[in-house]
Formats: sequence, C-alpha cells, structure tokens
Amino acid sequence: MADRLTQLQDTINQQAEHFCNSVGVLQQCSTPSKFPGFDRISTPQPHQSQEDFAALFATLITRCAKDIDTLIESLPSEESSQELQVASLSRLEQKNIEAGEQLEEVVRQGEALLQQIQAALQDIAQSQLDMQNPISTGPILTANLNPIQNIKQETFSNIGPASVNNLHSDPSPNPAIQ
Repeated sequence: MADRLTQLQDTINQQAEHFCNSVGVLQQCSTPSKFPGFDRISTPQPHQSQEDFAALFATLITRCAKDIDTLIESLPSEESSQELQVASLSRLEQKNIEAGEQLEEVVRQGEALLQQIQAALQDIAQSQLDMQNPISTGPILTANLNPIQNIKQETFSNIGPASVNNLHSDPSPNPAIQ
C-alpha cells in the first residue's frame, strides 16, 4: 500500500481526470451555435441526455473531493513533535516484537503438529502395506516358516526309492509300529 502523500497525489490526478473528461463530454454533447452570415447545413445529431452526464460527473467530482479531504485530514499535523513521533515509533516497534514472538510460537506449534500428522500418516501407510502383504508382516512369521520348510525338505530328501518300496510292501497302516 502506498503512503498517504502518494495516495493524495493519485486522488488529485484522478480529480483532474474527472474535470478533463467532464469538459470533453460537454463539448461533445453540446449543440453547435449558429453564426450570423454563415450558412451551413448541419445534420442533426442524436440528442443525448446532458443531465445524465452532468449528474454522473458531479457525483464523481464530489466523491473525489471528499476522498481528498479525508486524505488531507489523515496526514500528520504540524503539532506533532519529533519526541511524539519517536515515542509512537517505539510503541509500534514493541508491538511488532510481540507480534513476531507470537508468530514464532505459532510456527513452532504448527511444525510440531505437522510432525505428528506425518508420523500418523506413516503409521497408516505402514498398516495398509502390512494388510496387503500378510505373509511378510514381521520377523515372527518369517522365522516360523523357515524351519517348517526345512523339515519338509529334509523329510522328502531322505526318502529314496528303496524306502518308498518298503512303505508299499508293508501291510500295516502305520510304519512307525514296526
């Protein structure tokens, strides 16, 4: 945002623009005057309502004048001394420091909350992965599966063609009883 003097200058420029435009519209819409001894056939121009233009520019110029008055009143007065300005600046600086400390605290709280949210999202993602792949969910199941597979492989590797023939020739249903 611009300072007060720049705002005042912009508003004055806008007021000058309104004056210039109003004069231009009045010249454009006015009916030509007849001079004696000068005969010219003029074509009739469409009549536009001059009252509408007059009311519009009167409103714009009045509003702009009020804005200029408001901006002039908001400028610092001559009565304000340098000591008052220094005191005002020190109060503003103290408020700025307090606001900065509050902002830093809010940022710290936000970062802590962000870390909690990220940890929760990571836990959720890990849980979803564990649900999708139940075989490799942890070291307990993996450790239990490996010895079972080893036992099955040893059992079938020890059985040869001779032992298979012995199993088929034995009429007893349980070979461990022999």
